[in-house]
Amino acid sequence: MENPVPGPSGGGTRGKKGARVWVPAVLGALAVVGGGVLYAGLRPGAEEVARALSQEARLNVLRLCGDVQAYRDEHGVFLAAGPVPAQVPRGGEAVAFVPDEPMKKMGFEPGERVRCQYQVMVQESPLGEAEVTCYARGDLDGDGQVSVFSVTLDANGMTSEVKVEREGE
Repeated sequence: MENPVPGPSGGGTRGKKGARVWVPAVLGALAVVGGGVLYAGLRPGAEEVARALSQEARLNVLRLCGDVQAYRDEHGVFLAAGPVPAQVPRGGEAVAFVPDEPMKKMGFEPGERVRCQYQVMVQESPLGEAEVTCYARGDLDGDGQVSVFSVTLDANGMTSEVKVEREGE
């Protein structure tokens, strides 16, 4: 039996068979698009991961320098430490943090998992005073280009602002 409703050209008629093909196809396409949007909303986006890495790096590099200074105040020396973990974490993935001996002595505990590599370098200034630089390094997008966050600690215990190179890499 034919449907008496005119077809798209204004004349003729359209059968039920055509409707049975198009309705499931349209519903299927909507389900795929809707599911993709829902999935994208559930997993963290690149901006959220970048913000988390940057926040972790800024906070922990300052904490690390604070722990370095506290150790010096108590023991009279600066300790070099790291890099820990040995490889810079890639792709914004958090990896296990197992501190080396100097970091244990300083009490640096950023958490069980980190998105950055941490290091303390101690060098002598041209005036013969110790200069300490604390680093946090991360590779957000996994391309080998590393974001570097650093804080310098002078012999008087003064810290610089956090310096950032290639943030978002």
